[in-house]
Amino acid sequence: MAFSSQQLLFSSQFSLLCPRTPPNRNLKAIPRAALREWKEYEDAVKRKDLARALRFLKSKETQTNNDSLADTVNGSFSNDSATRSGLGDLGLFDGLERDWEVLDTCLNADDMRLVSSAYGFLKNRGFLPSFGKFSNIVLEGPREVTPILLQSSTGLEVTKLSPKKWGATGISSLVFIAFTGGANFLVDQGIDIRVNLAAILGLAFLDSIFLGGACLAQISSYWPPNKRRILVHEAGHLLVAYLMGCPVRGVILDPMVAMQMGTQGQAGTQFWDEKLSNELAEGKLSGTSFDRYCMVLFAGIAAEALVYGEAEGGENDENLFRSTCVLLQPPLSVAQMSNQARWSVLQSFNLLKWHRDAHRAAVKALESGGSLSVVIRRIEEAMSSG
Repeated sequence: MAFSSQQLLFSSQFSLLCPRTPPNRNLKAIPRAALREWKEYEDAVKRKDLARALRFLKSKETQTNNDSLADTVNGSFSNDSATRSGLGDLGLFDGLERDWEVLDTCLNADDMRLVSSAYGFLKNRGFLPSFGKFSNIVLEGPREVTPILLQSSTGLEVTKLSPKKWGATGISSLVFIAFTGGANFLVDQGIDIRVNLAAILGLAFLDSIFLGGACLAQISSYWPPNKRRILVHEAGHLLVAYLMGCPVRGVILDPMVAMQMGTQGQAGTQFWDEKLSNELAEGKLSGTSFDRYCMVLFAGIAAEALVYGEAEGGENDENLFRSTCVLLQPPLSVAQMSNQARWSVLQSFNLLKWHRDAHRAAVKALESGGSLSVVIRRIEEAMSSG
């Protein structure tokens, strides 16, 4: 929102008419200096340069703290506070609101510690009160979760909380039936489709081997019901990771982009657990870190079950869970793995159910194409109003 020259003049006159408010001698220089400084920050955000954006925000915080200390001694107003306020008044920037945008630079960051530092910086400034708010949930509740207990707690059978193979249920089963019926019809009509069928199967095989199923996932992602389910699934990962204190690097909804980012063939939410990473580097893994990691892994399945009454996606999540179990010493038995999976799904299911509004807000923000900072803000707004 732009202000007229008369309005700006009124603001200057108003400051002079108030004897209790000392005039800022640098007021005329604020807009030009502030524009130059914050445009550097804008450029860092646009280029997805997390290190530069975070370095700028930290320098401004240090400057603000130093100025505030000087204000206390001298009884004057800090230049940086006036700068932020002036920017907001001019309608050119949103002052403190712009700090959120540092989250949008995380996706291209190679150093996850830097991503963690960005979340820590915003949390210390009071932007992320819900980040890590429920990290102690891994210490609560029974550890033994039987299928009966899981069903009584969620109202769903265990089979409803397990990923489905493609073609076995839901829309994929209808597609499979239609394809099979069409093929049989063509054969009955005397049309030889063996060459075409072999080519299709060959391409599908190559897609699964070399591209991780990215092509098939890309095609299926355009189907509205499936697209919506993907949003629900990924929003579950994001929300649980956030509430458990695991910094989220980004949410990738385009399978081809996910493949380029290293998450082959599937949409995905990239998160990081510093404690887990450090423990794995030392060749050990505590139960608390493993529990937290498993909760985030199974949160997508739990979100689908909560919204749709059953889960279809999450096969890759289960595969990653099994591969992580192999790293444990001693390795988990099949029975222990099954119990850990049920416990994780139950914990994530309950956490999402308690904060259903925050999950809906995340889904809506992702659906509208919102950036990571927008999604996190919607989550915080829902948490504060709930």
